[in-house]
Amino acid sequence: MKIKITDLKKQLKGYDQKELIELIVAMYKSNKEVQNYLSSKFLGDQVIEVLFHQTQKKIKNEFFPERGTEKLRLTEAKKEITAFKKATNDEKRTVDLMLFYVEMCVKFTNSYGDINEGFYTSLVRMFDQVAMECDRDEELYKAFSNRLRNIISNVDLIGWGVEEAIIESSYYSIEWVHGEDENDDE
Repeated sequence: MKIKITDLKKQLKGYDQKELIELIVAMYKSNKEVQNYLSSKFLGDQVIEVLFHQTQKKIKNEFFPERGTEKLRLTEAKKEITAFKKATNDEKRTVDLMLFYVEMCVKFTNSYGDINEGFYTSLVRMFDQVAMECDRDEELYKAFSNRLRNIISNVDLIGWGVEEAIIESSYYSIEWVHGEDENDDE
């Protein structure tokens, strides 16, 4: 059973500043997500950059570990992205991590061959999310357009309808892609 936000606020209003500080410090000590959230909130971009690189390394480790064999725990890799987003609220770096996840999936399947339907469904869904974010924000698209095109050029050998899903359904749904295509014709 969880306490409701309204009840939590009522309880917290009854605490004095010292008790609130003790509660927050106890939460900080007991929960890594709270540590990351408070660190990024109070220490800013420097911490966010460190968390970004740590998350990127964890994602890569699921596909191409420095030691041992790949784990391919896609759920774990996606959880890391979600945890980063919650801790930092950094939209651009979160989309960057999502795109990195897709890049790792593409690289893995091109390195080792056919995987399975669940793997490709995860890849396509993540690419869909990236495409939606890039369609919503032209600056995001501009920041990632080269990497998006690189993915497009590397999915041609993947089966399971991945190429069609990524290119036709997702990539060309990005408004800014069409503008670039028109500029390329000139």
